[in-house]
Amino acid sequence: MELVFNPFSVSLLLSGLLVGGMSLYIAIKIEDATRWIAMTMLCAAIWGFFYGLELSVSTLVAMMALLKLEYLGIAFLAPCWLIFSLKYTSYKSNKPGLLLGLILLIPVITYILVITNDYHYFYYESVKVISTGPFPTAKIEIGPWYLVNLFYIYFAYGLGSFIIWKRFKYSDPLFKTQTRIMLSAGLFPLVFNLFYQTHLFRPYEVIDLTPFSFLLTYLVLGFAVLKYQLFSLKPIARNKVMEAITKGVLVLDSEHKIVDFNPAFISSYSPSLKKIKVASKADAIFKNHGDILDLIAQQKAATIECHTVFGEKERILRIEAIPLVDKKEVASGLILLFDDITEQQAINQKLKDQASELQQLNNLKDKYFSIISHDLKGPVFGIKELIYHTNTGLISKDEFIEMLPEVSRNLEQVALLLENLLAWSSSQLRSGETVQFQEFDAHKILIQQKGILERIANEKKITIEIFPEAKSMVMADKNMIELVLRNIINNAIKFSPQGSKIKISTQDDQDFIKISIEDFGKGIPSENLSKIRGGISFTTTGQNNESGTGLGLLLVNEYIKKNKGKLEVNSEEGKGTLFCIRLPKINKKELA
Repeated sequence: MELVFNPFSVSLLLSGLLVGGMSLYIAIKIEDATRWIAMTMLCAAIWGFFYGLELSVSTLVAMMALLKLEYLGIAFLAPCWLIFSLKYTSYKSNKPGLLLGLILLIPVITYILVITNDYHYFYYESVKVISTGPFPTAKIEIGPWYLVNLFYIYFAYGLGSFIIWKRFKYSDPLFKTQTRIMLSAGLFPLVFNLFYQTHLFRPYEVIDLTPFSFLLTYLVLGFAVLKYQLFSLKPIARNKVMEAITKGVLVLDSEHKIVDFNPAFISSYSPSLKKIKVASKADAIFKNHGDILDLIAQQKAATIECHTVFGEKERILRIEAIPLVDKKEVASGLILLFDDITEQQAINQKLKDQASELQQLNNLKDKYFSIISHDLKGPVFGIKELIYHTNTGLISKDEFIEMLPEVSRNLEQVALLLENLLAWSSSQLRSGETVQFQEFDAHKILIQQKGILERIANEKKITIEIFPEAKSMVMADKNMIELVLRNIINNAIKFSPQGSKIKISTQDDQDFIKISIEDFGKGIPSENLSKIRGGISFTTTGQNNESGTGLGLLLVNEYIKKNKGKLEVNSEEGKGTLFCIRLPKINKKELA
């Protein structure tokens, strides 16, 4: 077989070899749908290579032999494309074997008819050599099955392209270029074939440019598959993965332009970014968040927390940066993961608060067990020993009577301590006490508490003065408020010097009755004032070294809150302390 090469044949032979080698490499290295695009490329390479040889020979016998080899590519090129489109779009068939058989039926019949054409002329009516051009070429008169095969090729390519377009017409912007490349690979060569079939454009009247267009298209496609791993991840799979990720994902290139993102990024960062576009600059999106821009500028693995506002609610986001580096460790982009941790932070804070509260209660429990064993045990055992020694004659009657005032003072403190302990136990061990709201006169309660504590005050020559100005009734739990007032007045006595005064007054204050208890004693240090306002227990000794437990003020805070009241404490060291209690009131006119 004598070969005379020309520009048409040389270009087809070289590109056919290049595309053929590339397609075989892709088919071996890459699996799944990409293998079928490689098979399509291989069919185009077979067609182009042997068509190049056909344009290099001058005898009819040689041309017919090469034409039969060309049809190994021509007949199976379209079905390979259709199979690729089905694989690429994850089409599932109940009978895959039957579907494959139907797709390959016409191509197989076509090839059989081509290689046996000399016996029936059903595919070609005639083939002859013409020399009107610069080199000999074959002129073909088509038969009926040629039209069947031509229709099938157009149908297969059109159907495959339609399947891809239908599946991914609304795909993510990342895959728009990929989809365009696939559709061009399927439809662009058919335009040239249409020109050939309709005689609109045929160089030298017989040369078919279709294999040239196929080889050119698949040459570009092959380089894209190898260099950029085109088709390595199917859009349908990628979309499902991205949508399944609950964290917001934002992918940036080396120039900080957006390459990709998922729906969770929009919902986690800001719903106002619904119109975000690929290729937008990160500076435009995060212009109000310099911390995020700094994180992007670093191009390093790091994590920050960012505060943003959705509507009227502030959200807390944890943003993790993952750099994308190539084989040479050069940064080529950045992945940002956005995780809404608002609820998690709230839960963590709640757990911390609960742990702190439990620890405080545990410390309080230990403290009050110590109180029971020391402050209660000491006075009770002291009285027991006093009675024992009196009975045995070690202490005379006169000595016993002389000790009674001191015993009485101790028992007063023990009584208040027991009352506080019982109240605290009731509030802590029973899922909270039930507040029994009732109407009562604050003035009468104050007079009652003055009578209870006046004897202790008289021992220090302290005068308790009451100035009743309130005209309304209090609505609160009477027993709780009695305990509150008793503790505050007792503290005022304890921290007041000999011969001083305690002023108590009541006033109407809008919806409240204001009860003010003022002493002129040693005052409260600022750190202890903060503890009172925060409901934290502490102990201090009185003006005459009277002991305390810190339990009274703890109950004062708790009971005032339970009765929907307010507590205000002002104090200056060396000058005294003012307790202001506001309790809900009922106007007397409403009661009439």
